[in-house]
Amino acid sequence: MQYVIKTNKLTKQFGEQIAVDCVNIHVPQGKIYGLLGRNGAGKTTTIRMLLNLVTPTRGKILLFEKEHRKKSKEIYHRIGSMIELPGFYENLTGSENLQIFARLRGQHKKDSVQNALKIVGLDQETKKTFGNYSLGMKQRLGIAAAIMHEPELLILDEPINGLDPVGIQQVRKYLEMLCLEKGITILISSHILSEIEQLADIIGVMHQGRLIEEVAMQELHQRNRQYVEFEVSDEKKACLLLEEKFGFKDYSVHENGSIRLYSNLEMRAKLNGCFVENGISVSKINIREEKLEDYFSKLIGGGELVRSALL
Repeated sequence: MQYVIKTNKLTKQFGEQIAVDCVNIHVPQGKIYGLLGRNGAGKTTTIRMLLNLVTPTRGKILLFEKEHRKKSKEIYHRIGSMIELPGFYENLTGSENLQIFARLRGQHKKDSVQNALKIVGLDQETKKTFGNYSLGMKQRLGIAAAIMHEPELLILDEPINGLDPVGIQQVRKYLEMLCLEKGITILISSHILSEIEQLADIIGVMHQGRLIEEVAMQELHQRNRQYVEFEVSDEKKACLLLEEKFGFKDYSVHENGSIRLYSNLEMRAKLNGCFVENGISVSKINIREEKLEDYFSKLIGGGELVRSALL
């Protein structure tokens, strides 16, 4: 398999603090890679090292199978990135802003600005200035700036942060198109797990500076188990019944009186009857499959971990 990004024991230390610790990332060509982790897990520092914005303390970075410091100008011209929203001029249109970027960077085709705007759906916004853009439009213009030179690799740090559901859906659509139709490999860092689940082919999970797992989404879906979820009025009493009356131990307790039973799903009607007979109200019974959020929480530890707790 050909990897567009491959690191070997990539490490960054600031004084006594190790921000990134022996990270081995593998991003296959033509795939979307989602990088996940708690706040402070080391994702942004890793991305900055990949982009040669931060010098690694030790370890190796291979981009397009070449050491990133050798022929760096040639290598980084093949990469587009958005770490923070670029400093666009508020009083200029999207096209005018990108024309400035094109002149500063050089080596762009004549129609590169218009093509980039068309890809992200901003080609019809010819008169609206950047200051009047919605947040979603601003993010899409940032992506347009990153893909103007037709890169083979796109690295994005939190590209959907702060967007409303419509904006998130639009950005997701354009990223999927860039990968599927243009063949661009994408590395994306995001705290919105539900979006990464829909978008990524592979995820890497960072925790306390280390990459603790790297797994294909297809494999993850195969691993994830179905479960029956009961929402009950007294979860402690319900758990006692599960263990003492039925001998079940393969369950977990969650917020709002929710109990997830991972085995004997066919007994849910009998369990419901038992709960009711013992004075426990059951408001909902659902059969579900574990999601990326569940997997992440189990892997990192701490049931309190939710979308907003991630970087």
